[in-house]
Amino acid sequence: MLDHLIRGATVVDGTGAPARVADVGIRDGRIAVIAPPGTVGEEARTSEDATGLVLTPGFIDPHTHYDAQLFWDPYATPSMNHGVTTVAGGNCGFTLAPLNPDRPEDADYTRRMMSRVEGMALAALEEGVDWSWSTFREYLDALEGRIAVNAGFMVGHCALRRHVMGEAATGDAAPTPAQLEQMLALLHEAMDAGAWGLSTTQSSTHSDGDGAPVASRHAAPAELLALSRAVGDHEGTQLEAIVAGCLDQFSDEEIDLFVEMSAAAGRPLNWNVLTIDAAVPERVPRQLVPSERARKAGGRIVALTMPILTPMNMSLGTFCALNLIPGWGEVLNLPVPERIAKLRDPDVRAGMLRRADSKEAGVFRRLADFGRYVIGDTYSEENEGLSGRVVNDIAAERGQDPFECLVEICANDGLRTVLWPMPTDNDPATWALRAETWQHEDVMLGGSDAGAHLDRMCGAPYTTRFLGDCLRGRKLVPLEQAVRMLTDDPARLFGLRERGRIAEGWHADLVLFDPERIEAGPATLVHDLPGDSPRLDSRAIGIVSVRVNGVETIRHDEVTGAIPGIVLRSGRDTRTVSTR
Repeated sequence: MLDHLIRGATVVDGTGAPARVADVGIRDGRIAVIAPPGTVGEEARTSEDATGLVLTPGFIDPHTHYDAQLFWDPYATPSMNHGVTTVAGGNCGFTLAPLNPDRPEDADYTRRMMSRVEGMALAALEEGVDWSWSTFREYLDALEGRIAVNAGFMVGHCALRRHVMGEAATGDAAPTPAQLEQMLALLHEAMDAGAWGLSTTQSSTHSDGDGAPVASRHAAPAELLALSRAVGDHEGTQLEAIVAGCLDQFSDEEIDLFVEMSAAAGRPLNWNVLTIDAAVPERVPRQLVPSERARKAGGRIVALTMPILTPMNMSLGTFCALNLIPGWGEVLNLPVPERIAKLRDPDVRAGMLRRADSKEAGVFRRLADFGRYVIGDTYSEENEGLSGRVVNDIAAERGQDPFECLVEICANDGLRTVLWPMPTDNDPATWALRAETWQHEDVMLGGSDAGAHLDRMCGAPYTTRFLGDCLRGRKLVPLEQAVRMLTDDPARLFGLRERGRIAEGWHADLVLFDPERIEAGPATLVHDLPGDSPRLDSRAIGIVSVRVNGVETIRHDEVTGAIPGIVLRSGRDTRTVSTR
């Protein structure tokens, strides 16, 4: 007997094949039968009429930071609401394990680092996670049996370094040969337990809770290559890496490093995020040079890129992307009264604007068009009626330049004002360039950062927003291709076993949606994290049902309470995607 029968759905199976109407039966967590409508003779415990609805494989998000959130939110909201059934975590060199059992203070260091570098609320990390593990295996085991999505995790280079080197991990000293051997042993142990591979960062934007460069930024190429070779000793593993050039354009040295790491491991390496902008036409060709060179050297390098414009807010009062503009941190890290005084100084503002428009600012240059910012929430009588208005309009009324006007508005609120930058890359030429770039064999959709930067950005709904755009908006790619890009493409990159397609015998990770309505609602600030901490959330529109391993986890955008997800472990749940 079937557990469930979905009747008359328009099946888009993830392979890119034309959609077809079929009945799909589920048994024991797998797809048992796919047949023409009305031809399934086997009885089913439950069934539903899906006429007019689209049935696809569950979406796979290749770049998340749900490492902590899954402990207090097993449903990985809002990703699962938007059809995501599998998440890849442990990215950018940051994981919660391993922790050195001889230094209990390392857990606090890790919490403060994650709060700073990934924008996770410190109160949520302290109150929502029990931090009871030391090994990577213990961390994975702590999640097993208590999550609603399928989740796989890289092991973070920063955690390996901190475990072995302690405070010296964030100093200039290189590891001794014995310390490097300890790191390699820990990495092997983590992959034996099911870690998907190694993640690392050399990005200049990544600092720990003390404002110091995170541990992996101190690693020399020889250390990175030794760790990469270790990844190649295990089945079903990967590399993920971030360097400063990911934000704009790679240096020659960064290209060499990526190519050598992937070739040394014989495994794919993915990075994020490829920013596409027709106003900077030289960026995409430069960012794909590593991919071209890697294929010749026996590696493979995949760039992740987002198919939507991610809602993101800013503030002069709390850490956000503005702090990452060269030189701005010196002002924005000051105590609020001193910060306001500095920001009101015309010479200081002029200097900040010069730095924001410099080549060193890279992709952050587009944040400096302050006249295009929209005022969000305000908190003072002086700012009453400004929410929803564009700074250019307010500045014209007041006879001020836009940055001066924005500073005065924020100062009235004690710098608490919420700011929404209007995208500068929403033009037809850029969307055409995006559609062209998506066709490249080494470009893949993803980079949501879901689970991180919770009160600043909301990338998790990229799946539903992209599908809505494909069906009723710009229609840059047909539905069948769009679904393949969200399902089979990441499944094949990660070597996921029997996931990413609707096929008989494969795992029943499924999304059922209304093609006339599929979309993501606006990002809104909610306070539902441990410690009453805020985050941006977005409702899913048109999602009828989400199933993970055959069990329904979402019905009409509401979680069912079921937790059928599994921790996906390398080798058992992934096969090797060799580059050689």
